[in-house]
Amino acid sequence: MPFVSVNGIRLSYQRSGRGEPVLLIMGSGAAGRVWTMHQTPALHRAGYETIVFDNRGIAPSDAPPGDYSLADLTADTLGLIEALGIGPCRIVGTSMGALIAQELALARPDLVRCAVLMATKARSDATRRMLLAAERELTAAGISLPPKYRAVRTVLEMLSPATLNDDASASGWLEIFELTGDGSAPGQQAVDTAGDRREALRAVSVPCRAIAFGDDLICPPHLVAEVAGAIPGCDFVEIPDCGHLGNLENPDAVNAAVIEFLDKY
Repeated sequence: MPFVSVNGIRLSYQRSGRGEPVLLIMGSGAAGRVWTMHQTPALHRAGYETIVFDNRGIAPSDAPPGDYSLADLTADTLGLIEALGIGPCRIVGTSMGALIAQELALARPDLVRCAVLMATKARSDATRRMLLAAERELTAAGISLPPKYRAVRTVLEMLSPATLNDDASASGWLEIFELTGDGSAPGQQAVDTAGDRREALRAVSVPCRAIAFGDDLICPPHLVAEVAGAIPGCDFVEIPDCGHLGNLENPDAVNAAVIEFLDKY
């Protein structure tokens, strides 16, 4: 993968396909190549070029020491768009990637043609704040959970009952997460919304679609709906029978919702 130097670090990226560009921004602890399992092939068939990249903290991009902020990651992504000369471009983000996309749309609407915000939020409620605090305590204490326990906990947090109640599907996911480890990027664990962003999001001026996953425990539909309610003209789509990893768990429905929106703009 080639690199660009932005915001004092190097980011790895990959461009593929032909057509107008779509930048895909991944969530915490995951590599940009995750998009290539289901999303980039569908976007290529729909006539788009795709750009995926690894956020800071994910190899082979740089992983500077310390905690990263949402502002850091937003500046990185802004620098990538400018370095590649793809703005204004369509943007698709999930989880932390959607938070980055929201901040980009606020700070530099000239670089964002439209944005799809999957598994997003404008604030953390009490449960999600406690979950984030607990993860930070584990990291600070140097505690490493056994692979089997981490795998079970991950699938319970990230997937839907529809998947977990199917033995074959659940076994496959458990094996993947046990073999790949916890997928953590320590610097990214501090990334969260800067307080309650609902009022700030009222200033977003680019077209947006917020996509919620019906069984998402990390960014549940009621928090995604708050984003759609705050951004002027933002529409809201809820996809059933998938958890926080909805783009992997129910890719056909997710891809259809993404492409239908992007084609409008």
